[in-house]
Amino acid sequence: MNLVKTSAAFAVFTVFSSTALANNEFYGKANVTVQLSDEGEGSFSEVKSNASRLGVNSHYEISDDLKVIVKFEVQVDVDGEGDENISGRNQYVGLEGSFGKLVLGKNDTVTKQSQGKVDLFNDMEGDIKNIFQGENRLRDTVTYKTPKFGQFQLGLTYVTNGSANEDDEGVSAALFYGDNQLKQTDWFASVAMDRDVKGYDVNRATVSTKLAGIVLGAMIQNQENLDSGEELDGYFVSAKYSIENWDLKGQFQSGNYELEETGLVTSDDATGYTVGVDYKLAKNAKIMAFYTDFQFDDATDRNYFGTGIEYKF
Repeated sequence: MNLVKTSAAFAVFTVFSSTALANNEFYGKANVTVQLSDEGEGSFSEVKSNASRLGVNSHYEISDDLKVIVKFEVQVDVDGEGDENISGRNQYVGLEGSFGKLVLGKNDTVTKQSQGKVDLFNDMEGDIKNIFQGENRLRDTVTYKTPKFGQFQLGLTYVTNGSANEDDEGVSAALFYGDNQLKQTDWFASVAMDRDVKGYDVNRATVSTKLAGIVLGAMIQNQENLDSGEELDGYFVSAKYSIENWDLKGQFQSGNYELEETGLVTSDDATGYTVGVDYKLAKNAKIMAFYTDFQFDDATDRNYFGTGIEYKF
């Protein structure tokens, strides 16, 4: 079954890459680590595929001011765990023009997109989703982004009640400023909110900049579980310093959970940090090492030490 799915995926990619009617980009990323993990029952070794993927971006220009856009992206579990080693990531079709960009399908909500690049260990063990809600990629969504007004842009995701949202409709909205790669602007900032998305309300503010050669990032977040009423207030900071072929990285995240029941307030804390180093072998290839530690008042503490390789094409 895995071979059939893999062959079908490559067939689709080949068709898109060969057609002369559209502008196409075939891309991929392999990120695989070998690590020593401890999730509360003693340490064990494992090989992890950290959201390795294959994808196609395609657009067809209908006129000078209108084009059809398509993205097909799948996750490939290079470690071979489980029976299903291929799963869907962002997959959508839409239109783009002077009015902005409108896409339909499975996609990251604009709240997830609003984090920019501040999470330096995204898709790995230190991902901010371990404490913060809002990192949602949902099916059956409609996402609209306005044209840029200077460096500002508005985004809206409508989550239909056919999505993975417990049969409830939800909305995600965000205001962006600048370039999240910090190549065109010195600052990137965003404010975002979810309303009834996967059972949570979320409010988030994010900022990143470069200072004395160090890329700095920060986020504050408030979230509420709409079923239990539990609220979290938290913050996140990150920093990356590059010297020649080396990237030194670190981030810290903290959250305080509070739940009020029958006049009593219970409070639990969660913290996590990750430190790591990357060494660039080439423009699109690197080796890496990291250590991640999460501490929870109301759950099992976890820590990970790993090393691996990443290749993008």
